[in-house]
Amino acid sequence: MKIWAHRGCSQMYPENTLLAFEKAAQIKGLEGIELDIQLTKDGELAVIHDERVDRTTEGTGFVRDYTLAELKKLHIYADSHPSQEIPTINEVFDLLEAGLKTGLRLNIELKNGVYPYEGMEEKIIALVHKRGLQDAVVYSSFYARSLERVRALDAQAETGILDTRVSDCLYKARGGCGAAALHPFWRGMDLPAEELKGYTVRAWLSGHLYPEKPTGTRLDLSALERQGITDVILNEPEAYIGDRA
Repeated sequence: MKIWAHRGCSQMYPENTLLAFEKAAQIKGLEGIELDIQLTKDGELAVIHDERVDRTTEGTGFVRDYTLAELKKLHIYADSHPSQEIPTINEVFDLLEAGLKTGLRLNIELKNGVYPYEGMEEKIIALVHKRGLQDAVVYSSFYARSLERVRALDAQAETGILDTRVSDCLYKARGGCGAAALHPFWRGMDLPAEELKGYTVRAWLSGHLYPEKPTGTRLDLSALERQGITDVILNEPEAYIGDRA
């Protein structure tokens, strides 16, 4: 079972921040880090999950209505650590590039299921190629047509289609988006493992996010593996990897 950090180490540190990504990158044996990108009002690639800034910052409103300079003025509470800010994908690449060139992977979710940010696919593909990080990146989205565009821009790009149920992921993959990986919710495994053979199945979890307190409940990863799951994307990767020696 391969372990990914969901929005970085998002149980112990603020999600989708350089702090959360830095802590994740320090975990030996981590397969990769998952994050989310959206476009700002002035066309910059910002790393943030929600379409609105309300939950994670003191600001209000939609990401798409902020310029990058305006987003950078917002603060993300980080407890005893210095206040964080919404990073750009370039800043994340600056932080992780060495690791990404030596085995660490990055799952970039294009957050375009609500607003199909025009040109986002072109921007991220061009940037990944400029950095020479093609082999380290997986592109995912709930929006199958976005992944079609990714593959049209880069036929070698690895893509993963998101949905709640694995059956819906498989339907989208076979429907033309060409995804080689299925990214369902971990409780959405509604097909037998035999039907998923040949696919990478990266299941994502929700659970507690910083600064909520962890429940201490542990997943039985072997049970998930028997369902056909090959990778898990979770908020507390550091709680699992140490047990896999």
